[in-house]
Amino acid sequence: MRQSSLNFDTQFRSDITAVELFAGIGGFRLAADRLGLRTIWANDLSSLSCKVYRDRFGPGEIREGDFRELLEEVPAHTLLSGGFPCQPFSSAGKKEGIRDARGTLFQSIADVVERHRPEHFVLENVKRLLTMERGTHFATILGALARLDYLVEWRLLNAMHFGLAQNRQRVFLVGTRLDRLQKSRKNLVDAVKLAQSNDFETGSDIRETIDTPKNWRMIERHKARFETWGLAIGDKFLAQDPAAFSMARPAVFLQEVLEPTVGPEFDFTESTSKWLHENTPVNRFVQGVEILSNQRGGARMGYTIFGIAGVAPTLTSTTSRHYERYKVGDRYRRLTPVEYARLQGFPDDHCRVASAYDRYALLGNAVPPPMAQWVIDQVLKGD
Repeated sequence: MRQSSLNFDTQFRSDITAVELFAGIGGFRLAADRLGLRTIWANDLSSLSCKVYRDRFGPGEIREGDFRELLEEVPAHTLLSGGFPCQPFSSAGKKEGIRDARGTLFQSIADVVERHRPEHFVLENVKRLLTMERGTHFATILGALARLDYLVEWRLLNAMHFGLAQNRQRVFLVGTRLDRLQKSRKNLVDAVKLAQSNDFETGSDIRETIDTPKNWRMIERHKARFETWGLAIGDKFLAQDPAAFSMARPAVFLQEVLEPTVGPEFDFTESTSKWLHENTPVNRFVQGVEILSNQRGGARMGYTIFGIAGVAPTLTSTTSRHYERYKVGDRYRRLTPVEYARLQGFPDDHCRVASAYDRYALLGNAVPPPMAQWVIDQVLKGD
């Protein structure tokens, strides 16, 4: 089985303290640990998530409860991270956005940033956040953060570019306190963190974009989808859709992370075979995902049959055994919890204290550590 890995030339950074909000099972924590950071406070509402977190990182490592009621407990810190609740914005949820009570949790994040003024923050959410209701929700979030005297950069990234066999697109927002930039005498070009890939090969490409006044727009006046990369300061932003991101990491495919044998509880060959005559053959790749057949007519309760030559579709907390099958040899089966962990970049036994059923939701909601690790590393470089 091929393991996904990201090799970093990192120094020990125990002097950098981290706070992890909406921690879940610790995707950001695992990334921070691998980079030598010292996590001093973490929080999640879910008892089961906290149980997994404590098992992996220690009994006193996370505070369980409603984050809004624990704001006074958050200590001063260098780096703030969090995958704030994505269900209000996700295509797998009801898409209520800021109107959803969970969506307002973002304001509590802004309150922590304003109170403690961390040098950096790293936040993660779903791709849909850029487009929902013509960008209204993202504009609200972007404006709230940028007005706190931070340079805010965002970028749409895909897990498949980080050694993971999954098509999972997520928006990462990173912020650097403006006085931190001034102290290190960095200009905006030097401060850009997430644009350093093959589509911005030279600083002049970024400089030309930043130094052109007409590229800057007012956040509050923006009533359209946001591009996949951008910067914001104060009440203005610039953005564009750069070429596809490439990390130059070895591609990993689904067949490389599958367990060689699985139990009968994961095998649905008999029941799937009965439905195959009602499926329409597809035999094509969509964003790296090999689709063999779909329910004829698109019935939601039908089966989608995936191959294993490509990557897996996005794992979610709502993935059901009724909707997905994978053709492995001459058998049809679902993915196992161990395979879910591998596709998300976690150790096989990361959720060992949870039931097999619960692991799907826990892992499907998580931030992939390899993605978080790369982003945090970019943020801290040059400090």
